[in-house]
Amino acid sequence: MAIFSNLGNYKNFGLLVIRVGLGVMFIYHGYSKLGGGVKMWADLGSSTKYVGIHFWPVFWGLASAATETFGGFLLLIGLAFRPVCLLLLINLIVAAAMLFGKGEGLNGAAHAIEDAVMFAGLLFVGPGRFSVDKK
Repeated sequence: MAIFSNLGNYKNFGLLVIRVGLGVMFIYHGYSKLGGGVKMWADLGSSTKYVGIHFWPVFWGLASAATETFGGFLLLIGLAFRPVCLLLLINLIVAAAMLFGKGEGLNGAAHAIEDAVMFAGLLFVGPGRFSVDKK
Protein backbone atom coordinates (compact mmCIF):
# COMPACT_ATOMS: atom_id res chain seq x y z
CA MET A 1 0.00 0.00 0.00
CA ALA A 2 1.22 3.44 -0.87
CA ILE A 3 0.49 4.83 2.58
CA PHE A 4 3.05 2.46 4.14
CA SER A 5 5.65 2.56 1.37
CA ASN A 6 8.04 4.99 3.10
CA LEU A 7 7.89 3.54 6.60
CA GLY A 8 10.99 1.45 5.86
CA ASN A 9 12.94 4.70 6.05
CA TYR A 10 12.11 4.95 9.76
CA LYS A 11 13.43 1.63 11.08
CA ASN A 12 15.59 3.35 13.68
CA PHE A 13 12.58 5.28 14.96
CA GLY A 14 10.64 2.00 15.14
CA LEU A 15 13.43 0.47 17.24
CA LEU A 16 13.32 3.53 19.50
CA VAL A 17 9.57 3.07 20.01
CA ILE A 18 10.08 -0.60 20.89
CA ARG A 19 12.97 0.18 23.27
CA VAL A 20 11.15 2.98 25.07
CA GLY A 21 7.87 1.07 25.34
CA LEU A 22 9.44 -2.14 26.63
CA GLY A 23 11.93 -0.26 28.80
CA VAL A 24 9.24 1.74 30.59
CA MET A 25 7.13 -1.36 31.21
CA PHE A 26 10.06 -3.39 32.54
CA ILE A 27 11.06 -0.54 34.86
CA TYR A 28 7.45 -0.36 36.08
CA HIS A 29 7.16 -4.10 36.72
CA GLY A 30 10.68 -4.50 38.10
CA TYR A 31 10.64 -1.53 40.49
CA SER A 32 7.94 -2.96 42.75
CA LYS A 33 9.78 -6.30 42.83
CA LEU A 34 13.07 -4.59 43.61
CA GLY A 35 11.49 -2.64 46.47
CA GLY A 36 9.57 -5.66 47.75
CA GLY A 37 12.34 -6.82 50.04
CA VAL A 38 13.72 -10.21 50.97
CA LYS A 39 10.35 -12.04 51.07
CA MET A 40 9.48 -10.81 47.58
CA TRP A 41 12.94 -11.75 46.28
CA ALA A 42 12.71 -15.24 47.81
CA ASP A 43 9.27 -15.80 46.27
CA LEU A 44 10.44 -14.50 42.91
CA GLY A 45 13.72 -16.43 43.06
CA SER A 46 11.96 -19.69 43.87
CA SER A 47 10.77 -19.66 40.25
CA THR A 48 14.20 -20.94 39.26
CA LYS A 49 13.21 -24.38 40.58
CA TYR A 50 11.26 -24.82 37.34
CA VAL A 51 14.54 -24.73 35.41
CA GLY A 52 16.43 -26.96 37.86
CA ILE A 53 18.02 -24.31 40.11
CA HIS A 54 17.15 -24.98 43.76
CA PHE A 55 19.63 -22.78 45.63
CA TRP A 56 19.89 -19.09 46.62
CA PRO A 57 16.30 -18.03 45.84
CA VAL A 58 16.82 -14.60 47.43
CA PHE A 59 19.83 -13.94 45.20
CA TRP A 60 17.99 -15.06 42.04
CA GLY A 61 14.92 -13.01 42.97
CA LEU A 62 17.01 -9.89 43.56
CA ALA A 63 18.89 -10.54 40.31
CA SER A 64 15.60 -10.91 38.44
CA ALA A 65 14.13 -7.73 39.92
CA ALA A 66 17.34 -5.79 39.23
CA THR A 67 17.45 -7.14 35.68
CA GLU A 68 13.91 -5.96 35.03
CA THR A 69 14.39 -2.53 36.64
CA PHE A 70 17.90 -1.56 35.57
CA GLY A 71 17.72 -3.61 32.39
CA GLY A 72 14.56 -1.72 31.49
CA PHE A 73 16.39 1.58 31.95
CA LEU A 74 19.39 0.44 29.91
CA LEU A 75 17.03 -0.86 27.23
CA LEU A 76 15.27 2.50 27.16
CA ILE A 77 18.48 4.46 26.56
CA GLY A 78 20.08 1.77 24.41
CA LEU A 79 23.16 1.11 26.55
CA ALA A 80 24.66 -2.41 26.83
CA PHE A 81 21.72 -3.33 24.63
CA ARG A 82 22.55 -6.88 23.59
CA PRO A 83 23.70 -8.09 27.04
CA VAL A 84 20.52 -6.59 28.53
CA CYS A 85 18.38 -8.32 25.88
CA LEU A 86 20.08 -11.61 26.74
CA LEU A 87 19.49 -11.17 30.49
CA LEU A 88 15.85 -10.23 29.96
CA LEU A 89 15.43 -13.18 27.59
CA ILE A 90 16.75 -15.55 30.27
CA ASN A 91 14.48 -13.90 32.86
CA LEU A 92 11.47 -14.44 30.62
CA ILE A 93 12.37 -18.06 29.87
CA VAL A 94 12.37 -18.72 33.63
CA ALA A 95 9.05 -16.87 33.95
CA ALA A 96 7.48 -18.95 31.18
CA ALA A 97 8.84 -22.18 32.70
CA MET A 98 7.38 -21.19 36.07
CA LEU A 99 3.97 -20.46 34.57
CA PHE A 100 3.94 -23.77 32.72
CA GLY A 101 5.15 -25.52 35.88
CA LYS A 102 2.27 -24.03 37.88
CA GLY A 103 -0.19 -25.35 35.32
CA GLU A 104 -1.05 -22.01 33.73
CA GLY A 105 -0.51 -23.42 30.25
CA LEU A 106 0.11 -21.41 27.12
CA ASN A 107 -2.51 -18.79 28.02
CA GLY A 108 -0.70 -18.05 31.27
CA ALA A 109 2.78 -18.07 29.77
CA ALA A 110 1.93 -16.26 26.53
CA HIS A 111 3.03 -12.79 27.65
CA ALA A 112 6.41 -14.03 28.88
CA ILE A 113 6.90 -16.00 25.66
CA GLU A 114 5.96 -13.00 23.50
CA ASP A 115 8.43 -10.75 25.30
CA ALA A 116 11.11 -13.45 25.09
CA VAL A 117 10.61 -13.69 21.33
CA MET A 118 10.90 -9.89 21.07
CA PHE A 119 14.19 -9.87 23.01
CA ALA A 120 15.54 -12.80 20.98
CA GLY A 121 14.87 -10.81 17.80
CA LEU A 122 16.32 -7.60 19.23
CA LEU A 123 19.56 -9.46 19.98
CA PHE A 124 20.08 -9.75 16.22
CA VAL A 125 18.75 -6.33 15.18
CA GLY A 126 20.50 -4.16 17.77
CA PRO A 127 19.39 -0.91 19.39
CA GLY A 128 19.22 1.28 16.30
CA ARG A 129 20.75 4.67 15.62
CA PHE A 130 18.92 6.55 18.40
CA SER A 131 20.75 4.88 21.26
CA VAL A 132 23.79 5.31 23.46
CA ASP A 133 25.26 2.17 21.85
CA LYS A 134 24.79 3.45 18.28
CA LYS A 135 27.50 2.47 15.83
